[in-house]
Amino acid sequence: MLVVGLTGGIATGKSTVSSLFKSRQIPVIDADILAREVVQPGTKGLTQIIAYFGSEVLLPDGTLDRKKLGAIIFNNEVKRKKLNSIIHPAVSRAILWNVFWCWVRGEKLCVVDVPLLIEGGLWKWMGKVVVVYCSADIQLQRLMTRDNSSREDASARLNSQLPIAQKVEYADIVLDNSGTLQDLEEQVCLCLMKLERMAGWSWRLSWLFPPFALVSVLWTLGWRSAKRSRRRSRKPLEGI
Repeated sequence: MLVVGLTGGIATGKSTVSSLFKSRQIPVIDADILAREVVQPGTKGLTQIIAYFGSEVLLPDGTLDRKKLGAIIFNNEVKRKKLNSIIHPAVSRAILWNVFWCWVRGEKLCVVDVPLLIEGGLWKWMGKVVVVYCSADIQLQRLMTRDNSSREDASARLNSQLPIAQKVEYADIVLDNSGTLQDLEEQVCLCLMKLERMAGWSWRLSWLFPPFALVSVLWTLGWRSAKRSRRRSRKPLEGI
């Protein structure tokens, strides 16, 4: 099974691409959804958050007050890192578990939708990486329109993240969302065709013979990591 990492920048259209994959019956594992699930009442994640930040980060119904917690960590690097050390491992385990079940079902490929795929290092575990891109100017204008924010506020949000141009350096496939929705849909169709070809025939053997799957994963991880390192230093990126 080919595991595909999907990422992008804020307001580049990653969520739209994720929805287009879903509409074509491709299983999508959404890290944002998992991040909410791993801090539900009764979970280990929420228990750890309460132990460190206190019960004041809870709403009256016992769920996490995300707005209050966000305000606490906004300008506190130590507390932000602590929160990430709680949530990121839990989300990673949940992603792995969901990928496993996609493999059990005999899926040819699955998409892992992670906003911080590059920053968190999860890209290393993906068979292929797809980055949704648009120019910085378009990204800024879309963010201002979407959130009804000023240029200064929107620029500050963009500057707090890894620039989309740097994320593109990690991509096997780039979807350029600088045009219309129809343009994007056509690129997604071509992208899916390409990914299915990349999955090839070995996914069936991996499903029928699990030891082959393990060897394939280990070989792919090492080979992809080395290849990406060479590509980022020497070659232009491949688009659709």
